[in-house]
Parts: sequence; structure tokens; C-alpha cells
Amino acid sequence: MNALRSLLMLVACAAPASAGDWPQWLGPRRDASSDEKVPAWKGQLKELWRQPMGEGNSSPVVASGRIFVHTKPNDKNIEAVVAFDAATGKELWNTSYDRADFKSLYGNGPRATPSVVDGKLYSYGITGVLSCFDTTSGKIVWQVDTWKELSAAKLFFGAACSPLVDQGRVYLNVGGKGTSVVAFDAADGKVVWKSLDDPASYSSPILLRDGDVKQLIVLTGKGLASLDPSGGQLYWQFPLVDKLFESSTTPVRIGERALASSITYGSAALRLQTKDGKPSYTEDWKNTELTSYFATPVATEPDHVYMVTGRLPLRTCTAST
Repeated sequence: MNALRSLLMLVACAAPASAGDWPQWLGPRRDASSDEKVPAWKGQLKELWRQPMGEGNSSPVVASGRIFVHTKPNDKNIEAVVAFDAATGKELWNTSYDRADFKSLYGNGPRATPSVVDGKLYSYGITGVLSCFDTTSGKIVWQVDTWKELSAAKLFFGAACSPLVDQGRVYLNVGGKGTSVVAFDAADGKVVWKSLDDPASYSSPILLRDGDVKQLIVLTGKGLASLDPSGGQLYWQFPLVDKLFESSTTPVRIGERALASSITYGSAALRLQTKDGKPSYTEDWKNTELTSYFATPVATEPDHVYMVTGRLPLRTCTAST
């Protein structure tokens, strides 16, 4: 990626419609879907504003008329979250923090996308620093150096798990013995529970709800795991190991199935079930040709999914359905 990037806002020539929030990785429901209807535009889009940014792979998020970006300022060993007015591009605040030294072959800026919930923004830096910001003032509310405080093993390309926030907890795929998946208190950053011994991956967790039953689904370095979000107890685990240790796609729900994929393993679909009152699964199918690398599959209907796949060693991209 380029060392510099710009945050660019475009609008169709027609009158703009009221836009909804996109407050976290994969959108409001964490499934790459939106309730907004975007009409087709004619002609060239008009550029409204442009702002230069630093380095990073993190995606912007939008909440309450503001755009938030997690980035690495150029030539500095720090990371920052910057807030902009979505309509004008005016910078509202810019808060930075120190981090440990980090160099990789694929950029040195943040990879994880922040989450905005109830006036707070939660970011996860490339060196494992979990932060909570006040979205109005930009003040840092709390921080946890997860790699240091939880003795987590460092990933070759750096931390990339986008925080999942639900009912006052922040869920992360941290990695490490006893700290593979960790739930933090959203108010103060204290550890609520820790679970599993799996190494981390570059993937982000999702939360599935079926009636009153919830399960936290995480693609770790060893496979797909289902945990009780209230206490971290393991419901079930499915082995899925990427030979390059580069599992990065987010698990996807497709109707009654959960889908996970990596570049060397291919894809596996698990049929979600209940056994003895607890979530369980049966393996539905596996396809070694559906090898997703970075692009998370997108489910459009209960029985359809769109995927961008790769091929080793050249990893030529193709479209699959």
C-alpha cells in the first residue's frame, strides 16, 4: 500500500439523502449490509472534500455525522485517531498515542477498524494497544497494551482484529495461552474473561443470536470457535489451520450456516444447531477451491454468498458464487 492515503468524500450530482451510520467493521450489523437505498447516479461524481492521511489499512467508520480514522502519522512511531465532520471534512480532533516499535513487509499502520458505540470509540493498534476514546472530545478514556499485559504472541504482520462491542464488553482475538479470546469491560478496559490457548489470527469476531442464545464466533489461529459471550465458555470448535498462518477473513453467517475461509485451507460451511440446549454444529461442506485471502465473503440471501478467492502461488483473483 502507499505510505500516504487520502480520505475522499464523493456525492452524486442529485440532492444528497440522509446517510446512516457505518460504525464498525462490516457495518451496523457486522455483515456488510445496510438498510440504505442508494440510487444509481449519472455522470461523474462530485468531490466534496479531501483530507490527507497517514499510513494504515484500517477502514473509516461513520457515526453521528462524524468520520473517524485510525492511522499512523508519517515518520512517527505513534498511532492516532482523527475525527472529521462528515459534511465539510473539517478536522474536529486528532489524538495520538505512543506505541512499540514495529516494522513489517506490508505497511506499519493500524489494520483493525474501530468500533463506535454509545459515544465511545474503541480502536486496536498494530502493536496490540486497545484504546477507548470519547467521540466528542477525542480524550483517551482508557488503554490496554494487550501484547504486554496479556503476554500475547506477536503476529508477523501485526494485530488486525477489529473490536466487537456488545452490551458493555469489547471482544478481541488477542492470542496467547489462556488469552486467545478476551472480553474487556467497555467502561474501564478491565478483563472480564479470557478463553482458549489458540494463537491469534488476523480475523475479527462476530456475534450470532438465535432467540435468547448468543454465541461469539472467532476464527483463531487453530480454527473456528464458538464461545459463550457472557463468560467465555467454549461451546464448540472446528479445526481450520492456514498453512501460512494468515487467516484474516471474518466468519460469515449464511442462513443456518457459518462460513469460514483462508487462503490455503479453502472454505468450510458448518450447519448451526442446538444440542442439549447449547449451540453446536455439523460440518455441511468443504471446498478447497474457495480460498479467500483478505476479502471477507458477503452473504446476500440465506443461501447465497459472494467471495473473492485467490490461487497459490500466484494468488490470481477470481470471483466465485
